[in-house]
Amino acid sequence: MTSPLPSYRGYRFPSEIISHAVRLYHRFDLSVRDIEDLLAERGVTVTYEAIRQWCRTFGLDYAHRLQRRRGRMGDTWYLNEVFIKIEGRPQYLWRAVDENGDTSNIFLQSRRDRRAALRFFRKLSKEHGCVPRRLITDKLRSSPAACRTVMPSVGHSTAPYAN
Repeated sequence: MTSPLPSYRGYRFPSEIISHAVRLYHRFDLSVRDIEDLLAERGVTVTYEAIRQWCRTFGLDYAHRLQRRRGRMGDTWYLNEVFIKIEGRPQYLWRAVDENGDTSNIFLQSRRDRRAALRFFRKLSKEHGCVPRRLITDKLRSSPAACRTVMPSVGHSTAPYAN
């Protein structure tokens, strides 16, 4: 069973143009100005603000469809966290990448402790519905503890330079 397509009623452009612009934005990670240029080359005059509005309105639905279509993650997952500052406050950006280099999940938190790792691992296993054969993390001590709790059957490695 597929979910119904979003309603394009009330928009000036046909649904094919809107869906093409939103697909370009989410699939190829292009900016809205790049998409404006690509559409202009095809003879479609549209502003970048209209494309931005389309991406906000229809983007979440398209992103979920692309994620479902992408398929299953590989057997080896690489997890790490990066320290960043957002509005002057320290945050940690947790990332999960599979063996093919596809970013599976990104999670932003203000902590980097065992509870934060548990939340990230639970979110990963819930979204993908499967567990990897092998998990590679950095030397953060909360990662093995969370891995043993959420995914006890998974082989865990913290070898240097593996992540």
